[in-house]
Amino acid sequence: MKRILLSTLALCLGLSAQAAVETYKIDSAHSSIGFSIRHFFTKVPGEFTKFEGTIVVDRDNLEKSSATAKIETPSINTRNEKRDKDLRSANFFEVEKFPTISFKSTSWKKTGEDTYDIAGDLTIKDVTKPIVLKSKSLGFGPGAQGAMISGWEGTTTINRKDFGMKLNPGLEKILGEDVDITITVEADLQK
Repeated sequence: MKRILLSTLALCLGLSAQAAVETYKIDSAHSSIGFSIRHFFTKVPGEFTKFEGTIVVDRDNLEKSSATAKIETPSINTRNEKRDKDLRSANFFEVEKFPTISFKSTSWKKTGEDTYDIAGDLTIKDVTKPIVLKSKSLGFGPGAQGAMISGWEGTTTINRKDFGMKLNPGLEKILGEDVDITITVEADLQK
């Protein structure tokens, strides 16, 4: 009898641990992927308007979580048609040859009460480099329609040259190398 009770308890504990894992899909209508880069003296902002992603979380231990994202490079938008055309060209993203940017997390490290360093692999133009997103969990709860949502924000800085975006000497003088990335995410629980 004792063995049966222990087996049942172990099974229940295993099921409750599995139940804690939840999959959230990024809601692109309520999320953003923005960036800024120095042009002469000031930073010029931009964004990608088409992207998707998934966050798999264990709310009992967020360090066991994972995240993936895919960004459509042709969706780049800096509110300047001429600049956006150049950014889509071979000078920068080569969108016809490399239509997506991808990110896949490799580890989550707790750094504060609701903050995490999310390490992962970022791939731009078939070049993959490790990055760390300084991230914050904004919470979990019911959204406007009552369905469960989660909120996140993250920042990182990358060097454009690491991903093959080297320019002619004239442009190198006026355009910074570091690109600051800011991500805000609202994600919907998948059933």
